[in-house]
Amino acid sequence: MNFKPIAMVDLRGAYLAQRDEIDTAVKRVLDSGWYILGKECEAFEHAFADWCGAGHAIGVGNGTDAITIALKALDIGDRDAVFTVSHTAVATVAAVEQAGATPVLVDIDPETFTIDPEKLEEAIASCRMATPRAVIVVHLYGQPCAIPAIAEICKRHGMFLIEDCAQAHGARLNGKPVGSFGDIASYSFYPTKNLGAFGDGGAVTTSDAALAQRARALRQYGWTERYISDLPGANTRLDEIQAAMLAIRLTMLDTELARRREIAAHYDAALSGILQTPLVRKGADHAYHLYVIRHARRDELAAALKAAAIGTGIHYPVPIHLQKAYAGRIACGPSGLGETERASREVLSLPMHPFLSDADITRIVAQIARWHGG
Repeated sequence: MNFKPIAMVDLRGAYLAQRDEIDTAVKRVLDSGWYILGKECEAFEHAFADWCGAGHAIGVGNGTDAITIALKALDIGDRDAVFTVSHTAVATVAAVEQAGATPVLVDIDPETFTIDPEKLEEAIASCRMATPRAVIVVHLYGQPCAIPAIAEICKRHGMFLIEDCAQAHGARLNGKPVGSFGDIASYSFYPTKNLGAFGDGGAVTTSDAALAQRARALRQYGWTERYISDLPGANTRLDEIQAAMLAIRLTMLDTELARRREIAAHYDAALSGILQTPLVRKGADHAYHLYVIRHARRDELAAALKAAAIGTGIHYPVPIHLQKAYAGRIACGPSGLGETERASREVLSLPMHPFLSDADITRIVAQIARWHGG
């Protein structure tokens, strides 16, 4: 039987949903003759900061740079330890190293896949190779971390709290947006994200005016006035075309988040008796950047769905500490990373994007039920 393919993501759908407005915005930028750090970027930064519940947003070139700029804005670098997870995109750890700091990897809670506060406490207490300076929490898949517990740990140890919100646009905990709990936060606008650009892009958000000023300087050579560098900065700027398109996409984000949550509810109802569906932390509004299930026979299930023309993904197949670039040279907490390694063997991402139809979802869950029954 020939099936119409169901993709994990639908990047073109994001364009088609707002094509006329996006085309108009792009033409406006092209006609303006101003393409870097102009009115479009400034307008988007204000709109995004308001949407995030932050005082300031600083557009940068990508999500990795956003983390690096956040670290440098906090003056974190050589001989400083930054604690984060191995169960994340490599970008999180790559950014720490780009800032010149030492990453220390902490295990995850097996139910939420986010950093385990108890393991974090152990890792900080046992750290000897560098001075503990910051924690980067990753709100993975759109699931808020245990922020209150982690914020308390950071306060007790005199450490900064950085939120990696690359997968969590729209997630909340106890009614408060992620990204507004810590000292500073980073976002990615990579095309697959809940708020995706049509190319690369990212942002740093903070409600600390001094940090925002440093981040703005750092993204452009450390300039506080043109051609005068007060800080050793970088070249990582959100261009006008991407900013204009992101501003259009932002107007639809709440509607698209509602659809993601509706799709997740359909999945939950149909699959909870078959495999491990995402647990939502108490008090949390999950943003469902990804809908990640867990099963010991993950690879078999993925193969069955592929045979039925249903796309899946694995986020992430190899933990950072086991990858060739990092194996044997990156520190981890004293309890090891056993839960991280188990998760990497069992997680599977099902199709999740706001352009899935109800018929698509019905077909996906039917195929999983058929596989499970077989």
